[in-house]
Amino acid sequence: MLTHRDSSSGTQNTGHGNHKEDRPFLNSADAASKNNDFYDRNLALFEEELDIRPKVSSLLSRLVSYTNITQGAKEHEEEESAGASRRKTPKNIFGVILFLRLTWIVGMAGIMQSLLIVLMCCSCTMLTAISMSAIATNGVVPAGGAYFMISRSLGPEFGGAVGLCFYLGTTFASAMYILGAVEIFLKYLVPQAAIFHATDSLGGDSAMLNNMRVYGSICLSLMAVVVFVGVKYVNKLASLFLACVIISIVSIYAGALKSMTHPPEFTVCMLGNRTLVRDRFDVCAKTVTKDNMTVPSQLWERFCLPGNMSSAQCDDYFLQNNVTEIQGIPGLGSGIIKENMWGDYQRKGEILEKVGLESVEVHGATDNFGMYVSADIATSFTLLVGIFFPSATGIMAGSNRSGDLRDAQKSIPVGTILAITTTSLVYISSVVLFGSCIEGVVLRDKFGDAVHKTLVVGTLSWPSPWVIVIGSFFSTVGAGLQSLTGAPRLLQAIAKDNIIPFLRVFGHGKGQWRANMGLTADGPHR
Repeated sequence: MLTHRDSSSGTQNTGHGNHKEDRPFLNSADAASKNNDFYDRNLALFEEELDIRPKVSSLLSRLVSYTNITQGAKEHEEEESAGASRRKTPKNIFGVILFLRLTWIVGMAGIMQSLLIVLMCCSCTMLTAISMSAIATNGVVPAGGAYFMISRSLGPEFGGAVGLCFYLGTTFASAMYILGAVEIFLKYLVPQAAIFHATDSLGGDSAMLNNMRVYGSICLSLMAVVVFVGVKYVNKLASLFLACVIISIVSIYAGALKSMTHPPEFTVCMLGNRTLVRDRFDVCAKTVTKDNMTVPSQLWERFCLPGNMSSAQCDDYFLQNNVTEIQGIPGLGSGIIKENMWGDYQRKGEILEKVGLESVEVHGATDNFGMYVSADIATSFTLLVGIFFPSATGIMAGSNRSGDLRDAQKSIPVGTILAITTTSLVYISSVVLFGSCIEGVVLRDKFGDAVHKTLVVGTLSWPSPWVIVIGSFFSTVGAGLQSLTGAPRLLQAIAKDNIIPFLRVFGHGKGQWRANMGLTADGPHR
């Protein structure tokens, strides 16, 4: 049995059952010792700079207080147990884009350009990770994460500017995740919960935006309460969120493989070559048989005025084109990949059409425009790059917890590069699978209007679309919580460096705040 003596405390620790090297995260005592060692070993590197840059010198003199407490639960709730800081918290770098927008990006850009978008964004994050790894392996990395590495490598002025942009980006990312969660809730989980409703066929977007404002504010308030109560609750839920993401991704792969022999039954109703909104009528036909009589269908009633079928006044396009059904998920072996190989960018308001279907091009009535699935925004390659790029920026999730890592020099490079590699492979394979299994008009249908308001990626999943709907909801909620916990930490790290004077108020830890309020551990000063 091995023994060693701690020179600072004079106590003996046995090598039985207390291997420090086996713990990936630090407790509070280890964190303080690590930060003091960092200051002693690295101050000599700045001796020459101290003489010519007194501002940097003043910053370095505050490094000890800056890293004096761990960046984990202790900042928020004094770390109830020593083991809390040793537990590894899973981080979810898959976000709302994979489940809500990747199919739409593939439909608009095509498989080839979608792969180019993924490679561009993932290459940027990989180069960033390599640079960050080079910095992390050059010296001890205490609390502060990516901001600390940038500011100590490029200088406090440059680091402060980048750090503020990083903080704003993290803050806006939380808004994106919250809006994604609200969209899933209102579109696919509980559509009846909508407060505002469209008064006409063209007012759906405005009503949806108003609903998202109300529910987004409520969701943000609830998440803020959870974060304010304690980060440990976010950490406890992280495993659940990660499990939901993994199950959802596995269900997509399982559904794609199953579609080779048994494609799911999701039919799309087409009028000519135009895609119809499927939840506005029951039968995809102009007429139905009822009591041995041919009567107009609900679809007929949508396009025609009431009256005798032979003399009814109908939309010209409706009269001259046939109603057909096509398979929304032809399957992996259908050859649909050839049609989805190249892009089909849309203008705002353009009706989604399928190339190859017979159609008589005549002008229809504008009153019936709401019956067709149309593009809600104009799309381009640059726009799609901007939409997809946030899904590749989750690489900082691990480095932001550098204060909790026992060996950040090893954990940050290995963990970050492996995470980016795994994420890139998932995105690339998903692009190919979506383009190989799903019909093009369904891919370009952002909200699933053509498939009974079903989440488009959910139509491919197995055993049920609800696996994706529920999994993506929890994924977006979890990603939003992580952004809300990471942004305040980053702001506090910037404030502690005292680069921007008016941010100084955010640099106080819990102990300083209690002192300013006249409180002690036992209560108020008397």
